[in-house]
Amino acid sequence: MKREIIGAYFFSLLLTGCAALAGVGRPGAPLPQAYAPPQGKLFIIGGGKRPPAMLEELIRVSGIDSAGHAIILTMASEEPDTAAYYGLRQFREMGIPAERLRALHFEKGHYPPAAVDSVRTARLVYISGGDQNRFMDVVLGSPVYGAIHQAYRAGATIAGTSAGAAVMSARMITGNEFKHPEYTGDFRTIEADNIEIKEGLGLLPGAIVDQHFIYRMRMNRLIAVALDHPMETSIGIDESTAILVQGREARVVGDYQVILLRNPQQSRKSRNGLLGGRGLELSVLLPGEVFRLD
Repeated sequence: MKREIIGAYFFSLLLTGCAALAGVGRPGAPLPQAYAPPQGKLFIIGGGKRPPAMLEELIRVSGIDSAGHAIILTMASEEPDTAAYYGLRQFREMGIPAERLRALHFEKGHYPPAAVDSVRTARLVYISGGDQNRFMDVVLGSPVYGAIHQAYRAGATIAGTSAGAAVMSARMITGNEFKHPEYTGDFRTIEADNIEIKEGLGLLPGAIVDQHFIYRMRMNRLIAVALDHPMETSIGIDESTAILVQGREARVVGDYQVILLRNPQQSRKSRNGLLGGRGLELSVLLPGEVFRLD
């Protein structure tokens, strides 16, 4: 067990380095010397309503109530104007001056330098809900990708809800199933090589995030992910709930629970397309509880 823990630790360090290197050579990407741990925080919301107390915590940890500016990125949304309206309103209602709030919607291949700079220098970057694939299609390999990483390393808080939560990890759940391509919202099986995983932002190495988790009963999906990707910590965040990540420590914030699923023995069996495994570790964490990502 000790050997496995040490191995997982060094693997997480490797992923951190890969995340820093992932954008090297891309316009606006993180520079190679940026291997130091990020100074910022992640605030990963499972979707649904954002309770006032949770938003207060986000504002407090980001420091946006006292200085700096916040950027709301709406590229995940099919209706960016609506996402911008509600995203800006939630912060204005919490007392943040309108002049320190800005919504941005980048189009693929069009990244105005002034807008990218405003992401890079933001104190809070908030990614709206929608479709995580749409967001990554615009951001991956772009100057915005580099700007988000640079802001995070410099001390900004990077927040996201729903799709904006899914994009945080290096390996991202897309929401698609290979064996059941017609999306129904139900994950009724635990099958091998079924859950589609693509590249995310890489801000949370060593973990894969699922959202709307308990409310939409997505446990089967997370079990399949934990078996197919045993080196990752699988994290299911319920609606109106978030995790606040600082370094390799996370705290549950909000109204409901967070599910942790680990596969410490890297157990995986496949028979007739079905997945099996032994020794998975399940934790159900309540608001206020703290856990390690190592």
